[in-house]
Amino acid sequence: MANIYQTIAAVMADMDSVGKNKKNLQGNFMYRGIDDVMNALNPAMVKNKLFVVPEVLEQLREYRQTNKGGNIIYSICKIKYTFYAEDGSNIEAIVVGEAFDSGDKATNKAMSVAFKYACFQVFCIPTEEMQDPDADKHELANMQNDQAHQDECNKIAKQKIGNVKLTTIHKEMDRTGITEKTICCAIGIPQIADITEELYIQVMNMFEKTKSKGEQ
Repeated sequence: MANIYQTIAAVMADMDSVGKNKKNLQGNFMYRGIDDVMNALNPAMVKNKLFVVPEVLEQLREYRQTNKGGNIIYSICKIKYTFYAEDGSNIEAIVVGEAFDSGDKATNKAMSVAFKYACFQVFCIPTEEMQDPDADKHELANMQNDQAHQDECNKIAKQKIGNVKLTTIHKEMDRTGITEKTICCAIGIPQIADITEELYIQVMNMFEKTKSKGEQ
């Protein structure tokens, strides 16, 4: 059975190029959509028995305002993609995707952008330029003096994390051996259930710098 390195190389050899077939009407530029990348990759991945599993490591959402006074959601996602070969060997690619949306699709768009760039870089997909990956372009109002926006951002940062992020922390505690007491002492809280969105970033940075228990 082929290992992950042989499989990645085989997929690259079997891929067709991906052209800029989509046009952003607002920005008046051509770009490669996520569907273009998937359509080019899927046959080669199926043929060479390669699949990928995503895992969202971090997410940040902010509410912003356009220059026309409308509201828009800004989402940033840090995502780990694990590529598996037929023999179970794998490699990981961690990328960041960001996107705007006036509805409920900001996170979906951020994940699409992240996956597209992970594929561009893992498989070295030929491209002439990488000017702008997004189909949507939004003009934002000047936020420097927007106290309402700053207050909203501060409010989000002070919110306690949900069950999904708590589960992620518990998994990292099991992986690294870092105890709840160590975490709480490091960031100055009584219990991990009190971790806020801004403290969550500090905690995950702590885990990233810590090897797994078997590697220590």
